[in-house]
Amino acid sequence: MNQTLKQDIETLVRLQEIESEILRLQSVIQKVEKEKIALASRLNAFKTDLDTRRQELEEIQQKCTDAEQEIKTVDDRIIKSNETLRMVKTNKEYQVLLREVDDNKRRKDALESQLLDFYDQREAIETGVKESEQQFLQLEQHIRAEQAEIDKKTVDDRELLAQSLEQQKKIGQDLDPSLMTRFRKVSRMNQGQAVAQVRNESCMGCFMNVPPQLCIEVQRGNQLISCPQCSRILYHVNDDPMSGE
Repeated sequence: MNQTLKQDIETLVRLQEIESEILRLQSVIQKVEKEKIALASRLNAFKTDLDTRRQELEEIQQKCTDAEQEIKTVDDRIIKSNETLRMVKTNKEYQVLLREVDDNKRRKDALESQLLDFYDQREAIETGVKESEQQFLQLEQHIRAEQAEIDKKTVDDRELLAQSLEQQKKIGQDLDPSLMTRFRKVSRMNQGQAVAQVRNESCMGCFMNVPPQLCIEVQRGNQLISCPQCSRILYHVNDDPMSGE
């Protein structure tokens, strides 16, 4: 068997093992990240609802302020009209001012009734906001703790991923560029599996039959042989412990 080719095949098998491990670790970490995102989304949804409640509180507070200001304005008109009543000289002027005072008093009564409703609404919203703020703080602490626990569980996986990526990089630098290009091309065609063992005249990648003559060529190991069906690079593992290969 060509020893250089044997080493290349062993390197490709090792590279595929590493890349399979990388894919596994990335999948695990991606799943964990999705869990963290789901937790963050839950917190953001609660915060959005809280912000809406705060906005409602600002709006009702503004209504209270506007109503209070209008009541003061109407009350000033009543006072001014009453002062003017004492100085009018004709009955007609007196009746006009009197109607104006009555209209302003009715307006003031309506505004005060409306203001009381606003106060009730403000109190209810304030209570809801305070409760929501407390719940938000509790939820935030709970979610941050859950996210930290998730990160803690994946520390080892992240370290393994970093190591595997470094090994992948080193092997990629050591392999012949044309062989690396071939490996990458086949890997893309087969969901990350570019190398497959031949066993019982079958490709263990696609499980299709491999012609006997090709199987012999794979066992000889004098050239790289591809599966006629899936294009994976084929290799043979000698199960005979007495063999010198």
